[in-house]
Amino acid sequence: MNTRQVIAAAALSILLCGSTFAAKVGAEAPDFTRADFANKQLRLSDYRGKVVLLNFWATWCPPCREEMPVFSRWQRAHNAKGLQVIGVSMDDDVASVKEFLTAHPVSYPVVMGDVKLAETYGGVLGLPLSYLLDTQGRIVARYQGEADLAKMEAKISELLTQLRR
Repeated sequence: MNTRQVIAAAALSILLCGSTFAAKVGAEAPDFTRADFANKQLRLSDYRGKVVLLNFWATWCPPCREEMPVFSRWQRAHNAKGLQVIGVSMDDDVASVKEFLTAHPVSYPVVMGDVKLAETYGGVLGLPLSYLLDTQGRIVARYQGEADLAKMEAKISELLTQLRR
């Protein structure tokens, strides 16, 4: 079963059985460890103390591809202030993601997601899906689908301002 089929099956299951959404606003983000494309181990909880934008995406998702250059710009502009963007590709094929990232490099780490990670976050039922985490690793915002990037950036700026106090 490929990722698209899993997402469709999970969406149907939630519609029929009700949501058991695990990663709610106000809750601690589920921790995970994955190798990034530089072959470094990335553990989400290692970014405590930073504001984290965790972005689930796929190469076949047009809104995802539109957000990525913006997220790269934010990473470069706000890194020193305490922002860390992390991409989680929900593609099935590692080679296609590597090829995509070679053609469209980003300034933040990217890891591969899978069904298990998606389930940990309550199901990734549509892309893009982004979570904004505070410095304690708590989810402060969830953005499903094409996000209002101006509002997202304003929330990031608010969190970064609190961090400097």
